[in-house]
Amino acid sequence: MIQVVFILLLTSNAMAQPESKHDLKFDTLAKVWDEAIPLGNGMVGALVYQKDGRLRFALDRSDLWDERPMKGLHRKEFSYQWVQEQVKKNDYGIVQQYFDVPYDKEAGPSKISGGALEFESKDWGDVLSVQLSLKDATCTVRWSNGIVLKTFVHATQPIGWFRFENISSGFTPMLKTPNYKNITNKPLDSLKSNDPAKLGYADGTIISNNNSISYHQPGYNEFYYDINVSWKNLNANTIEGVWSVSSNFDKNNVAAETVLKQALQRTFTTDLTTHNNWWKNFWSKSSLHVPDTSLENQWYRDQYKFASSTRRGAPPILLQGVWTADNGRLPPWKGDYHHDLNTEMSYWPAYSANHLEEGLAFIDHLNSNKVNYKRYTKLYFATEGINVPGVTTLNGTEMGGWIQYALSPTVSGWLAHHYYLQWKYSNDDNFLKESAYPWFKEVAKYFEAITVKDKSGFRELPISSSPEINNNSIGAWFPTTTNYDLSLIKFVLSAAAEMATKQGLTNEVVKYKKLHSEFRDYALSKNNELMYAPDSAYDESHRHFSHSMAIHPLGLIKWEDGVKSQQIIKNTINQLDKLGPDYWNGYSYSWLANLKARAKDGEGAAKALTIFSNAFCSVNSFHVNGDQSKQGYSTRTYRPFTLEGNFASAAALQEMLLQSYAGFIEVMPAIPATWKDVSFKTLRAEGAYLVSAKKVLGALNEVKIVSEKGGTTKLKLPFNKYTVATCKGATVKKLSGGFIGLTFKKGGEIVLQRK
Repeated sequence: MIQVVFILLLTSNAMAQPESKHDLKFDTLAKVWDEAIPLGNGMVGALVYQKDGRLRFALDRSDLWDERPMKGLHRKEFSYQWVQEQVKKNDYGIVQQYFDVPYDKEAGPSKISGGALEFESKDWGDVLSVQLSLKDATCTVRWSNGIVLKTFVHATQPIGWFRFENISSGFTPMLKTPNYKNITNKPLDSLKSNDPAKLGYADGTIISNNNSISYHQPGYNEFYYDINVSWKNLNANTIEGVWSVSSNFDKNNVAAETVLKQALQRTFTTDLTTHNNWWKNFWSKSSLHVPDTSLENQWYRDQYKFASSTRRGAPPILLQGVWTADNGRLPPWKGDYHHDLNTEMSYWPAYSANHLEEGLAFIDHLNSNKVNYKRYTKLYFATEGINVPGVTTLNGTEMGGWIQYALSPTVSGWLAHHYYLQWKYSNDDNFLKESAYPWFKEVAKYFEAITVKDKSGFRELPISSSPEINNNSIGAWFPTTTNYDLSLIKFVLSAAAEMATKQGLTNEVVKYKKLHSEFRDYALSKNNELMYAPDSAYDESHRHFSHSMAIHPLGLIKWEDGVKSQQIIKNTINQLDKLGPDYWNGYSYSWLANLKARAKDGEGAAKALTIFSNAFCSVNSFHVNGDQSKQGYSTRTYRPFTLEGNFASAAALQEMLLQSYAGFIEVMPAIPATWKDVSFKTLRAEGAYLVSAKKVLGALNEVKIVSEKGGTTKLKLPFNKYTVATCKGATVKKLSGGFIGLTFKKGGEIVLQRK
């Protein structure tokens, strides 16, 4: 028996790194940017593909931003109160003119791209193979004449390396810059985007030498960025080079030229070693195996993109991460921070995948902008506390747009959920005291100030919305609080009470519980389905499941709470299925998979993820929003690339394998009956528990739990009879209802095996 346990654990540990089968492999270079090989480290990124017959690296950096104030936005009418008055007067056109139109019309503020490095490759013959190794985040391209390219973006340095082998002549690097000169005047909207030339930048400066190119581009106000490229011949047939993009928005800015000099002293080989070490550590944090090859591949590729696009010390994940559209335009939706779904979904997988460090990039960003958020809250809502614009620049400044969401009254509540998850999964009391609870206090203060009591004594928002229901029409404002807004308010107040309890703040516990009691219950249909709002049913296909927030991600309505909650969850999901996906995006399927996992519907969750992967992703695994298969999974067949669908998909597969939101650990709660062989290693549960499990030939044989911080938890037993194979610093207590209680010392572990 001990030998069997050892073999199982050995197998589990052996799968900690991605395998070659998970890699991206092609027999030609992509011809369009959104099918390119993506490389990145949260700060800088590159897309490797072919354009006009040349090898091209599209270069990007996450803090390349034009942060000019949105023209015309900050007029005297800029207030929640004024908008309420126009809604009451049924005179909404003026609101759209003032606050919606500028977002589409004006070029800035906006994320901007850096430039591109090109190599004349037409004489190299046909491309034989292209491979992105997920294990070490390195791209290798081979041509028929024997030339081999190896390239990577260093995991911790703002540089990208390239190495050409078997190249004897014709090496002609070229630096291509964005079009900041010629205005095309093409039709525009938030999706088609604007001309970079409309930003009005002065000409950049390019200086080329024998083995280097430098580019300096001034931007709005005092902003500027630089791109530098240097290369050298190692021998007659091998050339190594390095590029960097620097920005003066970086407080620790080191000029790209200096960065390159330091890199060239280290060499390609030494940097590849430190790069590989970082990625080895990242992949060691968690891993999984499922019998559905497509879903397993998608998960590993999404984890790769997550690690490539978020890192502490860099801005958090934008709509397109570090891969701004390389199409001669400004990015769709200005490439900004959308907090009505996009940023939140992008960080869903951080927690149970055991990547809390990368997730903290989001928290760091929110904390760094708190003063700006308070300014906005006071200016627009005329209250104290914190709310956050739903659409923001790099420094958190409001940008306008469809203001029901761009200036939504509850954005800070959804962002608060990430503080909560970071605390629950880390079990870090210092984080609770110094970061999470201060945020919740400010948000709760704001919610109390912004809501008013109606005739029945319940608190209501003066006007409320539910992203992105009724788009930007006056009908998108509801006269009673929507389930979306209500669930966020209820979540903040209940979580604030939980946090205050943990810290022994008795008076504050009483305050938050009383305030929570002053809000009504969720609006339900006669069939116990969640509605948009009282008197407003979810009655047509829509991409955003904002009415279902209380189920997922907030977990306020739990399957584990019994028949009544299960009925609400089942009926709400059934209604989504019944009304159909005509107007869904790719991220809708990812969200649906999370909802179905919470309903313990493994088959339904797997089906949604399969549709997402097969129909809504490009060949390089990028989420491109519309149905690319044209098989009727949505009438939306357009192709703008954004990342949130990818990361919500990864989170859903994790949710199928491990859940802990309901106060106990449940292993493989929502996997299809046909999945006979399933395993995962060190997924993270709330309370800072690392869980590994293995199912073989349809039988879940083993569960291992390691406690980082010590403490007490419950496990829902996945087998009727078990033996304790390993128990170090832990005790087991049998409980009723198919549970056991586990008490750990710090670092304690236990292995349970089917008997």
